[in-house]
This record gives sequence, C-alpha cells and structure tokens, in this order.
Amino acid sequence: MNTYNGWTNYATWRVNLEMFDSLTPADFWGGFGDPDLEEVYEFSKALKDYAEEIICEQSQEGIAQDYALAFISDVDWYSIAKHMIQASMEA
Repeated sequence: MNTYNGWTNYATWRVNLEMFDSLTPADFWGGFGDPDLEEVYEFSKALKDYAEEIICEQSQEGIAQDYALAFISDVDWYSIAKHMIQASMEA
C-alpha cells in the first residue's frame, strides 16, 4: 500500500496538515478517556462534515467546489481522528 509521509495517502496527509494540524478533539468534541472504535468513528464523521462545510462555505458551487469535494473523498477520516485523539492524550 502506498503511503504519504506516514499517512494513508496524499489527501489524508494534506487535509490533516491544512485543516486540522493546530486543532484538538476538544475543538469539535468533548474529552476522550479511552475512546472505543465507535467514538473514533463518530469523531471521524464530524471531521469530514467540518471539512465539507468549510469547502462549501468558502467556494461557490461549480467545478472548483466539485474538485475540492472529490479530493476529500479520498481522505482516511478515521486515521485523522485516531491521530488527533492519540496526540491529545499524549499532551
């Protein structure tokens, strides 16, 4: 499997870097003790919704928005959510 800078793929690395690098789970969600798989999955859905909302708010409908939404369809949201949770627990 091809990876990019330790992430699942380029889209996952880039979205994490550009949209979530300076954020913590607390910016979206309550605190996590020791999250189970369902909590990580729900958090990953919240991250995806956030990214889609940002794209739709900051761009007009049309080809650029379509390309941006297509790009983030390749993102491994679960990996970003898991990474954010682990980083916050280590801090």
